[in-house]
Formats: sequence, C-alpha cells, structure tokens
Amino acid sequence: MSVITMSRQPYSLGDEIAIELSQHLDYELVTREKLLVEFLPDVVFPHDLNMLRSSAKHYLKPFKGKSTFLDYIDKSLHEYAKNNSVVLAGFGTQMLFADEPGALHFRIVAPREVRIKRVIEQYHVSEDEADNILTKADKKQRRFITALFDKDLTDPLYYSIIINTGNISVEEAVLAILSVIEEREASALDAREAQTDAIVTESPTDVELKNQAEVEFAKLLDMYHIEWKYEPKTFPIEWDAEGNVTSAFSPDFFLTNFDTYIELTTMNQKYVTHKNRKVKKLKKLYPNINIKIVYKKDFHSLVERFNLSRGDK
Repeated sequence: MSVITMSRQPYSLGDEIAIELSQHLDYELVTREKLLVEFLPDVVFPHDLNMLRSSAKHYLKPFKGKSTFLDYIDKSLHEYAKNNSVVLAGFGTQMLFADEPGALHFRIVAPREVRIKRVIEQYHVSEDEADNILTKADKKQRRFITALFDKDLTDPLYYSIIINTGNISVEEAVLAILSVIEEREASALDAREAQTDAIVTESPTDVELKNQAEVEFAKLLDMYHIEWKYEPKTFPIEWDAEGNVTSAFSPDFFLTNFDTYIELTTMNQKYVTHKNRKVKKLKKLYPNINIKIVYKKDFHSLVERFNLSRGDK
C-alpha cells in the first residue's frame, strides 16, 4: 500500500500536480467526485448524492441507519488503499489518513495574487470578480474541512511537505514530490537490507542490543535479577545559535531500582575521552541525573555491588 494525500488551495495548480503525479507513479487518482460515485453503494438515492455534492454537513448524517456517510467513505477508502496505491486529492484525506504510518501528505499553495491571475486567465473576468471567486472558493474549502473534521486545513503540522507554486511549475513540483517518495523508498530498502545483513547476537531479552559488550552486560544484570531498560532516554547536550540540537547523549542502560544510567565503553582511550566529555556535559546540564561510565573489565564488580546494595535495603 502507498498513500499520497494532496491538499490544494483553489487555483494553486494542485489538481494538475495530482494528475501528473498519479500518471508518473501509475497510482490511481481518487478525487471527491470519484469517492461519491465509486465508494458509495449503488443504493444511495440521487437526492443524497446531490446533497453530498453541495453540503458538507450531509456527510455527517446517518447512512442506512448506522454509520454516517463520512464513516462509510472513510472505512471503504482505507480498505481500498490496503491493496492499491493511490493519490487522494482533497476531501480532507490528510485527516482520514493522518495516523497511517506510511502515508505522505502534501499541500499545494500559491500567493493570493498569483491565484487571482490564474482565475482571470481561466474565466476571463475582471480582477475584482476574480478576487470574489477566489474568496468564495477559499471559504468553502475551509468550511468543508471544519464541518467534517473540526480541523484547520491550513495547519502545517498536517502535512509532510508544503509546496508553493508561485514561482515553480507543475513539473518542478512533481519532481520535488517524487524525490521525497524515492528517498522514503530508498531508506526503507536500506533498513530492510541492514536488518537482513545484520550479525545476530543472542540477546537475553527481546531488546535489540547494538554489540556483544551490551549483550554480556544485559545477561549479567538478568543473572543478578537487576531490572534495566536499554537507551530509554536521550539528553540534548549541545545547541547551535538558533536553538537546534547539535549533539545528544543516550546512555546505554538505566537501572530502574537504582535510578542510575550506565554507559559502557571499551579500553580505547580515544572513545573514553569522548564519552567522558559527554558525561561531563550531561551532569552539568542535568545535575539530578546519576550516570556511570563502565569498562568491560568492571562489569562483574559493578553488578555485584548493585546487587549487594539492593539486598541491604
């Protein structure tokens, strides 16, 4: 299954981009009209279809005395997308598939003055008339999403990428979207290959540990019945001038009963120095955090000490 949703400002070239993208990918293009015609059963009365075309609130009315028209379309669309790759244009599909992990959500926008010019070119109207046409279209689109989902479709957090066609062509926008899709597919392939090629080490739990030293340490903790978590937390320790995190530290183990983090290291002094610097920064920034750097040769003595400490409680 591959799902791409396409939200479009009126006259932003979003429809043209959706058509060309679907053709390039050989995905099925599903528009609002297609949803009405193909994803509602034949027994829907013509009156209902007319109302659904003109009124957003009609989607929220009961269908066959059970779910609403919106619920029925939502369920049907998800079932269809399980076995088909689709480009979903409009209808708030970015909301319907918001929780779908593999879906990509794009919004196509353009400056108002650019969209007004496009209205003028399409309908041969005056600038004032074009402005009125655009205002009405924008309002209807926002009201449709608000009525069905109680959401603001302009919120950028609903989208993977927002593309401004004010100064780029349909072809350029499609290429930009394709690059995102190709990168997503390449990353997924790399992850699958890495998982296939990885050397499997025997871990004492279902936790995927990174190296043999961590496996041995986890086995020791389990042998002494000391509860632990693996890399449960990441601490930002450096930021750039704009406030972006540039360095972070994830200690290897957290000993639950002792409120202590453990960072394992080798005998290589270069790595020891690097980790010591990180631990020093962490302690300075998070003074309430307990953390220890442990060499492999110290595994047993440390675990025994913690076990004895617990036994004294």
